[in-house]
Amino acid sequence: MSYQVLARKWRPRNFSELVGQQHVVQPLVNALDHGRLHHAFLFTGTRGVGKTTIARILAKSLNCETGVTSKPCGQCSACQEVDEGRFVDLIEVDAASRTKVDDTRDLLDNVQYAPTRGRYKVYLIDEVHMLSTHSFNALLKTLEEPPPHVKFLLATTDPQKLPVTVLSRCLQFNLKRLPVEQIAAQIQKILDAEGNAHDAGSIKLLARAADGSMRDGLSLLDQAIAYGGGQVTEPEVRAMLGTIDQNFIEQLLQGLEAGDVGALLKAVTEATEFGLDYEALLKELLLTLHRIALAQADPALAGEEGESILAHAHAISPQDVQLYYQIGVTGSRDLPFAPDPRSGLEMILLRMVAFRPAEAGEVRTAVSTTAAPLSKTAAPAATAPRAAPSVAAKPAPIPVVTPPAATAAQNPGAPAAKWSEVVAQLGLAGLVRELASNTTLESSDNGAMVLVLEEVHGKLLNKEREAELKQALEKYYGNPVKLTLRIGRPAVETPAKEKTRLQDERQQAAVQAITDDPNVRALQEKFNARVNPASIRPKV
Repeated sequence: MSYQVLARKWRPRNFSELVGQQHVVQPLVNALDHGRLHHAFLFTGTRGVGKTTIARILAKSLNCETGVTSKPCGQCSACQEVDEGRFVDLIEVDAASRTKVDDTRDLLDNVQYAPTRGRYKVYLIDEVHMLSTHSFNALLKTLEEPPPHVKFLLATTDPQKLPVTVLSRCLQFNLKRLPVEQIAAQIQKILDAEGNAHDAGSIKLLARAADGSMRDGLSLLDQAIAYGGGQVTEPEVRAMLGTIDQNFIEQLLQGLEAGDVGALLKAVTEATEFGLDYEALLKELLLTLHRIALAQADPALAGEEGESILAHAHAISPQDVQLYYQIGVTGSRDLPFAPDPRSGLEMILLRMVAFRPAEAGEVRTAVSTTAAPLSKTAAPAATAPRAAPSVAAKPAPIPVVTPPAATAAQNPGAPAAKWSEVVAQLGLAGLVRELASNTTLESSDNGAMVLVLEEVHGKLLNKEREAELKQALEKYYGNPVKLTLRIGRPAVETPAKEKTRLQDERQQAAVQAITDDPNVRALQEKFNARVNPASIRPKV
């Protein structure tokens, strides 16, 4: 027996087996159960999302020997013949190959005759948008007032090309692209049933590559099984798809964090040696920056690879993430116009480093180097003020708020005001650190500690993170701790809010120091210069 591809073998046979598209399935099921059936249905959506499959299930539901039902038996001759594609009263037409008006007229000549075996004669016209204008005109009257024994099921990937006269005669259902999670779950189910060895990373890669199409996902799965000799592993799937190894993205992110141009160019060179596509590398970098931005907005959104994403979220400021993303998106549009793809990618990365906001000290240097030459251009009036002082003059110091020195381990009876110091010394990482940073110490008595977690961060709380926090506290205090965590409104400032407040204060102090600097004031008075607060950063 010849091999049957997975997309055909695992095609749903009834509505309960369909993956997703509940917004389409529900009204169809209700219409079948209550006998409110329209004579023409139009299913739209991208390729591989289930248009033809739903149409065939509907045809089977209409002609099942048990009666019109939303749950066809699948055992009677009508159901089996529909599944095998040989049911005489299911007329499937590929409009892409039958576009002429004569083809449509030949088709409609048989509409008036009663079904041969089934209850209804079902016309399934796939890619209906390919019909010619004359063919649509020939179809209109029959589509509006067909005989009671006829049902029309139309499917298309491009509904905009259909005349409004056709659209107005049909019930239209728009099928959505399937999310990655649903495709991954179906691939997992199929691999388990087929007995193929696999890992989680390979399934995730295949689901992403499917791009919302279940059929594309199963076709890729067939290819991956053949590529791996019956096994589906992440390295082989990456090689098959030509996707980017996450190590290259990590190298690029580390180079951006450090502002190290050499590290960035080295990563590009290594990617070149592996024969990677530069556009794909940039796209993957942008996707990672997007996940970092989400994690900065809400740590619970870090998703997969949460620890790595959260580490980068703390290492790169939100302003830099947004800047890198915007430069990358703009650069991706310009990439085809670069002399070659590699130089285009390198220039985008160099742009990210060059356009990064300067530190406060760097701003002063830039100002001072231009002060002397510019002062020479001033009008030689007798009353003109003296040129701006040399840059060497020491600017006003920037006050830095220094956090309290780390204290030694103390008993769990410390006051709530010291909780931020305790959190800083616990050595936590990732989501557990976020959990502790967004709590306050409500009470502490004889080893019993009560922490209050802010309501907006309630998603961070689970048993595993609570246990890890309890273990860290016991290690810190050297005594057993009975920890109680509740969600509410803290009465005092959380460590996370305290950190944000201190950062804001340092930023304001830095901006004020730059504004009060005599060199800057001289430039403002003489040349109408302005200070850009967004370019000023306090020294940590």
